[in-house]
Formats: sequence, C-alpha cells, structure tokens
Amino acid sequence: MQISTNQFYTFNQNSMRSLGATADDLQTQISTTHRINAPSDDAVAWRRLQSLAQAGADDTAYGGNLTLVGTTLSQADGTLSSITDALQQAKELAVKANSGTLSASDRVAIADQLDAIVTNLVSYANVKDSRGAAVFANGDADAVTKNADGTFSFATTGPTSIPVGANESIQPGDSAARVFVDASGGNILSTISSLSAALRGSGNVSGIAGSAGDALQAANDQAASVQAALGARAARVDLETSRLKDVATDREATRSALEDTDVTATITNLQKTMTVLQATQASFTKLASMSLFNFLK
Repeated sequence: MQISTNQFYTFNQNSMRSLGATADDLQTQISTTHRINAPSDDAVAWRRLQSLAQAGADDTAYGGNLTLVGTTLSQADGTLSSITDALQQAKELAVKANSGTLSASDRVAIADQLDAIVTNLVSYANVKDSRGAAVFANGDADAVTKNADGTFSFATTGPTSIPVGANESIQPGDSAARVFVDASGGNILSTISSLSAALRGSGNVSGIAGSAGDALQAANDQAASVQAALGARAARVDLETSRLKDVATDREATRSALEDTDVTATITNLQKTMTVLQATQASFTKLASMSLFNFLK
C-alpha cells in the first residue's frame, strides 16, 4: 500500500504530538508528585479523591468539636470537684453547728462561712466555657440565680450537644438542677441558707443542723453522680478522637494510592517516552529531507 506525502507528514506529526503530550503529562506528575491533576486524568479516581477530601474536611471539623467538648468536660469536672469540696465543708460546719455548745459569736462565724459557701457554689455553677457559653445551663444565661426574696432558680437544661460525628453528638456539661435540686424539688443552696439564718437567730439549731447534714451528704452524692456521668462522656471523647486519627491514617493511605506519583516508575516511563520521541523526530527529519530522487536511487 502506498502512503502519500500528506499522510506521511500527518502520521508522524500526530505521533510526535502524542509522545510530546505524554512526556509533558509525566513531567507534571513528577513535579507535582500527583498522578491525577485534573478530572480528565482519571474520572473515577478524581471523584473518589473529592469524596475523600470532603470526608477529611468533615472530620477536621468534628476533631475541633471534640477538642471543645473535651476541654469543656474537663472544666465541668474540675468545677464539680470544687462543688463537692464546698458541700463537704458545709456538711462539716453543719455537724459543728449541731454540737449544742456554741457561743453566739461561734454561731455567727459558722453562718458567715455558710453564706460564703453559698456564694461560691453560685459562682461555680455559673462558670462559662471558652465560647462564653454556660457549662451548667443552655446558652449563655446564668445556671443559678439568687432571687430578690432569697430563693434560688436553677437551669433545668444543660448546654446543647455538640456534633462529633456523622450521627453522634456529646453534651459538654449538665444542668444546674441536676447538681443542686433533689428529687423532692428542694435544693441544697436553700438548705444551707436556712441553716445560716437559724444560726443567726437565738433558737436551738440542732434539728435543722442535723437535717442539713443529711441533705448535704445527699447533695454531695448527687454532684458526684453527675461528675461520673461527665467522666463517661469524656471517655467517649477520647475514643472518638482515637477513631478519627485511625480513620485519617487509612484515608491518607487511600488518597496516596490513588493520587501520588510513583516517582521512580514515572521517571523510567518519561525516559522511555523521550527516547521514542527523539527517535521519531530523528527518523522524520531524515525521511522528510530526502528528495524523491534520492529515495528512488
């Protein structure tokens, strides 16, 4: 079969153009260290890489939320430790008030200490996290409020749960009511305040001091129970954080297998391509320069 001059030129130009494009693509893969730089390189792999990138972005956000939840739970745990310490101190004062041998000045001194404990407990309950949100209430409102008549109001809902996974969220605190309000609706702050008021009077305080001591023990147990629940959530934070790290490692391995250039193999392919291209160019130049006379001679 005879090949026309035009066909000869077209064939060789297309061949060299294809080899040049292949060489350019291999050089790009080497310089970027990425095998896939555009959807046209591998449409299926490109879509998979986009999915991996989105999953990575989502997990980065969840990781930030886990840090926030973990920090806030740690803050809540420390605050509850301060609360249980204060309740224990109040219980010891109640036992002392029940001794029946106190002078008037002793009674006032104990009452002053009890009032200070109430003030501290309100302050502990109204602690805010790094965002300015309440740890023992929803939003940024105070968890405990002392009303004008001396009574107390307590937040009955804790902070909003924070998403830490596609279908998982963790509450970074609890409600003040769960810490301070008992099953009958009474609250330990009013109990301590009542004991203080009784001590400032002149009557016998043995009965109220004894009841207050029992209530303080129950309140301490209740606060410890809330603290244990928060500790369980903190353990979930640790587990989820560990899981995200493992998932990120697996995702990076998958991404690398899809996207990263095998530099050694690609350099070898580039060298082979350049050798074929140079040979094709040399052959084309030589044949193109031959006249018909030389070709037939």
